[in-house]
Amino acid sequence: MKKSYLLIVLSFLLAFVLFSMSGMAQEPIKIGAVNPLGDITGRQSTNAMELAVAEINEAGGLLGRPVELIVVDSEFRPEKGAAAIEKLATVDEVDFFVGGMSSGVHLAQIPSLKKYKKVTVWAGAASHKAEEAIGADADWYFHLHPWDYQQGASYGVGWNAIVKENPEIDIARVFLAYEEGAFGSDSYKAYAAMAEQASEGKGAFAGVMEEFKGASFKSAAMGGGDYRAMLQQAKEYNPDLFIWAGYDADAIPMLGQAREIGFEPNLYVGAPPGWPANFGRNPLSDKVILYGMWAPALNEVSDVAKHFWDAYVEMHDEEPATYFAPLGYTNIKFLAKGIEKAGTLEKEAVISALKSTKYVSPLGSTLEISPSNIIQNQGFTRQKILQYQDGKQHVIWPFEFATTEIEYPFSW
Repeated sequence: MKKSYLLIVLSFLLAFVLFSMSGMAQEPIKIGAVNPLGDITGRQSTNAMELAVAEINEAGGLLGRPVELIVVDSEFRPEKGAAAIEKLATVDEVDFFVGGMSSGVHLAQIPSLKKYKKVTVWAGAASHKAEEAIGADADWYFHLHPWDYQQGASYGVGWNAIVKENPEIDIARVFLAYEEGAFGSDSYKAYAAMAEQASEGKGAFAGVMEEFKGASFKSAAMGGGDYRAMLQQAKEYNPDLFIWAGYDADAIPMLGQAREIGFEPNLYVGAPPGWPANFGRNPLSDKVILYGMWAPALNEVSDVAKHFWDAYVEMHDEEPATYFAPLGYTNIKFLAKGIEKAGTLEKEAVISALKSTKYVSPLGSTLEISPSNIIQNQGFTRQKILQYQDGKQHVIWPFEFATTEIEYPFSW
């Protein structure tokens, strides 16, 4: 009788242990994201992250566990972005951080990120000030978006290549309109430095940029929206290449005001993180050039891009309009590949795995990690030069990804 009772107790204990282990195995891996949900870039990036998580869970999760995405809205406000990191770390107890955009917001988040030192795969924020704030010792920090100086250098390489292929194109005089925040101001400083190098026959713009000028504006995303004073300065300067660095809310009103005052540069270029949904349907968009990491036309040359596009449209019943959508998808997929490769959530193992992970992304290029000027773990290092033609974004450089040739000059 005692033996039988002991067997029953042992069986119960074994069942309890197995049940507990099974329950533990089902605890989700928590990924905490911070995005500006009121902006198209943040909203579509979040949508794409949700798609990536859904695909991962449909395939069985990670390490036998489901993945849970917890998103907090930064509202484009530094204090909100910093508070979001604190909430995700202490209340939600996430395992990893991902996101986001806006260099100004990210600068406010970095002290909290450095406090918790969780593995972080950050999609956005281009200012070199953020790189300086992170520092060289943060092996837990992975940055996907090219830094401002990397972007500027890649544009110089691109314009050199385009001018070589199209001798009728001239970009000797360059004017940069930049929003007053960290993103725009740092873009201006990067261009000014490249212009100085070009004057000495050095750097990516050497041989094509001869003169440079800039002027600031208050972005509509930050309560502005009147660009006439800046545009008048640009018109008087008469640039070959006009560039504006701001946000999607600036795109249409700036074009409208440029037309209103008769400003018609040969090359009209926008460099926001994202563009308004259906911008291509606006007749003002034709021949507008943009800097970005992706274009819908990549669907025609990349199976990965085509899969992302189709799955995103099916899940969210809208088309991606900003490269932060495939970048957000890449943000999650790259982290997931690193976790799978590590075979554990142990921090050092995941860091090591991510450093050697290569991910063929829907952005049309392979993501792999290498050092940048300061940080150890930088992902993409260059953007693409695109153009709106007949309502559609096309890649015009790099030529290996090109889906059409440049149309020149810009005209109303």
